Amino acid sequence: MTNQLLNSPIFIVGSGRSGTTLLQRMLGSHSRISSPTGESHFFIPLYVNQNKYGDLSKVENVKNVLEEMRRISREFVEEDLHGIEFNSSKLAQEFVDNGYNSIISIINGLLSKNAYEEGKQRWLDKTPYYVLHIKTILEMYPDAQFIHIIRDGRDCALSMLERKFDLKIFNTYHAAYTWSKYVNAGHAAKSFLPANSYFEIKYEDLISDPETNIIKICDYLGEKLEPSMIHFKKSQDPKSKTPLLSKSLQSTNTGKWRTKMNSRQIRIFESLAGNTLVRCGYELSSPHPKINFFEWIASELHIKLCHFYCHYFLNKNK
Repeated sequence: MTNQLLNSPIFIVGSGRSGTTLLQRMLGSHSRISSPTGESHFFIPLYVNQNKYGDLSKVENVKNVLEEMRRISREFVEEDLHGIEFNSSKLAQEFVDNGYNSIISIINGLLSKNAYEEGKQRWLDKTPYYVLHIKTILEMYPDAQFIHIIRDGRDCALSMLERKFDLKIFNTYHAAYTWSKYVNAGHAAKSFLPANSYFEIKYEDLISDPETNIIKICDYLGEKLEPSMIHFKKSQDPKSKTPLLSKSLQSTNTGKWRTKMNSRQIRIFESLAGNTLVRCGYELSSPHPKINFFEWIASELHIKLCHFYCHYFLNKNK
């Protein structure tokens, strides 16, 4: 590997279950874009706690940083980096030799090396919750480009609740709050990001007309369209948390909430996230949805009980 770090990283952000993984697979099929197939999760905790690692010109300290990456996201570093083997001792020595003496350059060094070994020129990260930390990511990587993908929150809620213990989203009220928080954070980033650093796309547009919308994304990224992005390699993993990735694009995979949500769930979701839905161009099912006091209390209590159950029972069984 050369000691040259790759520039202009790409970050796919948004609410969970919004199509971030689909877009990741499509862009990762480009001959120039390296995209680890999982979520990193370690950018923010490493950066905000960077002082605890000491002098990063020392191999042992760099190794500690790499081992912290493993602790935070073992699957990512051990299975999702397809160009390299994550050997913290060897990587630490290499990074010190190349002068990677900051958290920023160590993370960039890891993903740049992975991209280089894959024969690619830039790297992409898909960790949806980074939408809450765009300012920090921009501080770390000023030339970063962000793609914010948005899906109808009511469909997101259905998908979130199918994986409630994985995502820690336990009812419609909780899903509405989370979806709105993430989408609004992405919209807020427009006010401080340069025009060439933010691109917004709807999941519904991407699956209904993938070629047109991938062309727009490529124009934004400064990359040429490649057919492999539309006809990306489908997942063969039977345990995949996103089973639709094993199939062709499903242009009808929208509006499921109309038949799978009951009227109470729709009302609760729209009462909390209705303004955000409207700002995103989605129609409400009723003009003035409201959640009553007892539904609010019951929803909050349910969330607390589920967190208690996860913390004291599920974690003990691991």
